[in-house]
Amino acid sequence: MAGGDISGGKAIAGSVLLTHEVGLHARPSVKLTKLAKTFGAAIQLGTSADGPWIDAKSIVKVMAAKAPQGTTLHFRAAGLDADEAVAALVALVERDFDEAGTQAGHG
Repeated sequence: MAGGDISGGKAIAGSVLLTHEVGLHARPSVKLTKLAKTFGAAIQLGTSADGPWIDAKSIVKVMAAKAPQGTTLHFRAAGLDADEAVAALVALVERDFDEAGTQAGHG
């Protein structure tokens, strides 16, 4: 129910500050879930280190998180490619979902 079985085995965690100006809205959520689905690991996303945790591969659940700019996103994953998955998701958020400059234009 919460994004696959993270309990047991090796779990990897990472966190990153959400700097996107409108937060985790539709387009960044789609990019995040698309990337998460490329990994076999069970991946969960939380807006707090204590959860609640949601399935990072579920666009509906990720969009429902409604994380505003300035939120720290927490990822945890378990599975063979958990290391890569967490690193890739953290990097995507750090790169501002590869949207830097696409919403500028007033500057």
